[in-house]
Amino acid sequence: GGWRECSGQPIAEVAERALYADLLVLGQRSADANRDIDVPPDFVSSVLIASGRPALVLPHIVTAPSRLGRVLIAWKPTREAARAVTAALPILQQAQRVTVASFDEGEEAAAEAGILGYLRAHGVQAAFKREVAAGGGVGDQLLSLAADEQSDLLVMGCYAHGRAREWVLGGASRTVIESMTIPVLMSH
Repeated sequence: GGWRECSGQPIAEVAERALYADLLVLGQRSADANRDIDVPPDFVSSVLIASGRPALVLPHIVTAPSRLGRVLIAWKPTREAARAVTAALPILQQAQRVTVASFDEGEEAAAEAGILGYLRAHGVQAAFKREVAAGGGVGDQLLSLAADEQSDLLVMGCYAHGRAREWVLGGASRTVIESMTIPVLMSH
């Protein structure tokens, strides 16, 4: 609760304060933002990774809908996706329609019964869609599916891997953060 202003090291300061929040609300970085008041290009992903807290990321180009009635969950059986779904439960329980999409990237098929059972146990009825990952990248497919479904919110894990003390975002996470047109609830 309350408004806090950061100075100096925005990523470190926000990540530290995030430890005491249930959910962060972050804004997508505008490509043509005023450089005088701009945040670092990797602000959203860095705060997500450093804090371990889920975040609702709002796109800079559209206003968020007053009601998050149609929700799309990008599911794969990972801790990141599970954390994002858990953080989204209060929204999912109020949603009119929840769709779980699993992209088959050649690995073991996502456990459809597992995620649908988990959601059902929390009072959420969801439809399941199995999609085939195309060569162009899952991030673009995900945004396209969200548009087709007229989704008000996308829920997904934020994937990254560390190299030499630097975190590099996975392709789908990077694509969604850069190109989202609807709010995205993410967790690392």
